[in-house]
Amino acid sequence: MKKFIHVCIVAVAALVLSTSMALAGMSLDDAKVQGLVGEQTDGLIGAVSSASPDVKKLISETNDERLEKYKAIAAKNGTELKQVQALAGKSLISRTPSGQYIKNASGGWQQK
Repeated sequence: MKKFIHVCIVAVAALVLSTSMALAGMSLDDAKVQGLVGEQTDGLIGAVSSASPDVKKLISETNDERLEKYKAIAAKNGTELKQVQALAGKSLISRTPSGQYIKNASGGWQQK
């Protein structure tokens, strides 16, 4: 189990570093800082409020990339996708800087 958690943490770290790609002049980090998107407990990002088409595209592309990596981790470790997503979500939320948005256990957005 420790090895599995380590693999997940390394994968999430790589994922976070790889998601700084620019989309129409806005990176994932920019969108987070501006309060447009936030981290969720399932390891995906979501729109904090109504989103522009560019932000929707950023969310979709980021989540597709993350899900692809989560599925690979789950397959490699013989575990459920939801378990990998939960571990990733916990890790990403814990590393979210103060002032950015996270989705709490009750499903509402809050600033960390």
